[in-house]
Amino acid sequence: MSDIFREIDEELRRDNLLKLWSRYGRYVVAAAVAVLMVAAAIVAWRNHQRAERWAQATRYAGALSLAQNGKAADAAKVFGAIAKEGGGYALLASLQEAGLLARSGNRKAAIAIYDRIAAMPGITPEFHGLAVLLSVMQGMPEVDPRQTIARLAPLTGHDDPWRPTALELTALARLEAGEKKAALDLYKGLADDLTAPRSLRARAAEMAAALAS
Repeated sequence: MSDIFREIDEELRRDNLLKLWSRYGRYVVAAAVAVLMVAAAIVAWRNHQRAERWAQATRYAGALSLAQNGKAADAAKVFGAIAKEGGGYALLASLQEAGLLARSGNRKAAIAIYDRIAAMPGITPEFHGLAVLLSVMQGMPEVDPRQTIARLAPLTGHDDPWRPTALELTALARLEAGEKKAALDLYKGLADDLTAPRSLRARAAEMAAALAS
């Protein structure tokens, strides 16, 4: 008798499952298809991004090769195109483009790129400070020294990684502004600053000695 009841119970379950499937089966199939489509789209997008990164890396390396072979103008164009595309090499490409423009004598265009880098949202403090320093260096011959001093001031804090370089440029701007005593004090401080690079300390000591004589 137990076998009969078991068979009846199984038939009832089967009938219920068939009714449920006839009612909701198409929704289950649709949901499964949607999940598969989303998964396929994610994989395709990742593959696309990987291919784009590889293509961009190849073009970046090609631009470096052009620059090394004396084709600075062509290299700058490639770096500029990569920078406009965005992506992982955009920031480095911008710096390379600006550097090539500066070396070719187009300091105004280089400054514009450095300023654009410094204003990028979400840029790290290290790259922000580097862009500011490079912009200041290119503009110092024409820019009012007091403007230079004001722009470098945020980089002269004790915890800033660019502090020694910012102070050295500030000292030079003080000299240009006729503030010999202030410049001398800055050079003396840099000469004794063990956190500054050795070459920078040596230059500061030479400048301090020259100003003190």
